[in-house]
Amino acid sequence: MDLIKIYDMINNGRVEEGLEKLAALEKTASHQEKYDILQVYEELGLADKSKPIIDELIQHYPDETELYLIAAENAIDLDQEEDAIEWLLEIKEKDDNFLQAQMLLADLYQLQGLDEVAETRLLQALQKAPEEPVLLAGLGEYYLERGDFAKSIPYLKQAEQHGFQYPEGSLSLRLAEAYSATGQFEDAMKYYKTGLEEKREMNALFGYAYTALQVKDYELAAQKFEELKAMDYEYASLYPYLIQAYKHQKKWEAAFEAVQEGLKVDNFNDQLYVEAGIVQWSLENKELAEGYLKEALALNPANAEAASVLFSMWHRYEDYDDMIDLADHLQALGETDVLFEWNKARAYAGRDDLEEALPLFDKIYPELKENTVFLDEYGEVLLEMGYKEKAVLIWNQLLIEEPDNQAAALRIEELEQE
Repeated sequence: MDLIKIYDMINNGRVEEGLEKLAALEKTASHQEKYDILQVYEELGLADKSKPIIDELIQHYPDETELYLIAAENAIDLDQEEDAIEWLLEIKEKDDNFLQAQMLLADLYQLQGLDEVAETRLLQALQKAPEEPVLLAGLGEYYLERGDFAKSIPYLKQAEQHGFQYPEGSLSLRLAEAYSATGQFEDAMKYYKTGLEEKREMNALFGYAYTALQVKDYELAAQKFEELKAMDYEYASLYPYLIQAYKHQKKWEAAFEAVQEGLKVDNFNDQLYVEAGIVQWSLENKELAEGYLKEALALNPANAEAASVLFSMWHRYEDYDDMIDLADHLQALGETDVLFEWNKARAYAGRDDLEEALPLFDKIYPELKENTVFLDEYGEVLLEMGYKEKAVLIWNQLLIEEPDNQAAALRIEELEQE
């Protein structure tokens, strides 16, 4: 039975019978026929059956370096990485298969954590063929995977200029990722748009939406995050950004709907509870906002944003006891953010307990001496406690940080004229 009939037999589901006939044919096959049998084994993923044929062919044709490439790929399939490296190192610089060998070596060295060796291999190959599109794309991909986005861009751009296209995936999307990661958002937007027309990838769609947020195209960002959600509603990381896109448009109801959808996917995500609290506060639903923000802190006491929003909300509503209780609670849990001391200080000041407030202001001054809101509050407490000269010094410090602050300048002038 010839090889084509055996191949058809295997493809039609008669695998065991087909492999038996293939093994029988192998015993009497010529070298060319054995090479063809090898191709069938490789296509079927039968690396263990391929290896004896490869070894035999290399023994008879030691100058055919294509066989070395096949041997290396076979060794990789058998998890014999060191053997693969040995085969590839046999392919010398003058050989036509040298470039492919270097790219395979680079992949293997990366798998072994030898990034510098991998990079050296790729750069050596580039010296031999500086305009080879596959190699340029390979170097760009190498730097992209390492997170060295700035280095990846020139190589990916050159690959693009030489007309390179990935068999699967999109060069444009790789360029978009690199441009976005380096803060070149306008260029990233262009490549995301082109790349997503070539290939629809969820991670790329997330990148497009995220980049749209960075360029403040909030409507487009929301649209793309919604598209991503329609593709996979369990893509949990999209929800905080979708909420942000709606918040920037002041679409509070849509933002809260996104919060609720996100919590169905991940109800232990403290940041979603923060967003829920912010949205409800924007809708003037104070009690609901408090509940969500407290839940965020219960899940993660280190969530400084949740604490900050709660402190701001209670300060606005003059709920000073709640501010002090929260600061004490978080500090008892071991949280040490200066924000807690400051809000405790301003709460004591708010309820006119200045003797408690002033030592706290004094204590945190070194850390907050560049914060103009803090300096203004500190100055007021000092003045009320009768420390006029020190209050003037603090407001002068405020003017150094914010020279155009007319209110502080006026206070200083009035105090100096008294």
